[in-house]
Amino acid sequence: IYPCVIFIGVGAMTDFGPLLANPKSFLLGAAAQIGIFATFLGALVLGFNYAEAGSIGIIGGADGPTAIYLTSKLAPNLLGPIAVAAYSYMALVPVIQPPIMKMLTTQKEREIVMKQLRKVSKTEKIIFPIIVTVFVSLLLIGCLMLGNLMRESGVVERLSKTVQNELMNITTIFLGVSVGATTTATAFLNYQTLAILVIGILAFALGSAGGVLLAKFMNLFTKNKINPLIGSAGVSAVPMAARVSQTVGQEANPGNFLLMHAMGPNVAGVIGSAVAAGILLSFLG
Repeated sequence: IYPCVIFIGVGAMTDFGPLLANPKSFLLGAAAQIGIFATFLGALVLGFNYAEAGSIGIIGGADGPTAIYLTSKLAPNLLGPIAVAAYSYMALVPVIQPPIMKMLTTQKEREIVMKQLRKVSKTEKIIFPIIVTVFVSLLLIGCLMLGNLMRESGVVERLSKTVQNELMNITTIFLGVSVGATTTATAFLNYQTLAILVIGILAFALGSAGGVLLAKFMNLFTKNKINPLIGSAGVSAVPMAARVSQTVGQEANPGNFLLMHAMGPNVAGVIGSAVAAGILLSFLG
């Protein structure tokens, strides 16, 4: 239940406005999930079974609670290594992503200034989580949208603040202690753990690259150019991945402000990783 509670808190802290203002962000968030499925295939080649490969693949979404939720359903024996890998790579976003972003883009592309986002109405923000919940119908997505509805409705402010702060922090402590209890020496210090750590970083790198490459491809057909740097924010590390896009963008063009543009793919990545987890669970569970 801990990942579900955390997702309620994440939803209460998330502003889906940038995503609604630029629906193309959904595509960038979806492209970044390529790391999940590519890693799933790679894990199978290395000898992991289907359930274990699915759990390892979800590391590519850079979403700790989703990785823990899926692993607890598919491969509880790998919960410790996968949780450590998922949260480690989430923390290393500012180290891992910039070299990938710079390698895949030109100086001119990194300097692209995007058009200002339109203002999203409160009605849109309230309707969005309801529609997503109805159409997606996944437990984690439902929790995410419940938290967001608490935030946007404005009628349960006390509950919204609680899930964003106290409840989120307490659950994170319980989650860390629970996962830590599974990382015994026999379960953690072995070849499998090393393989998971290596595959995990490849998954994360592929996810980051997928968003950047799709943004470059979309620029071939769109009049209003997309700065490819925001594509790397399609992984689910909110809001750290969006901040990295902003930082790398300002290195190329100090007058460029990509943070709100990058938040679109970033929150789309949260939805995308949860949907990917639902697909893997439905086929492998």
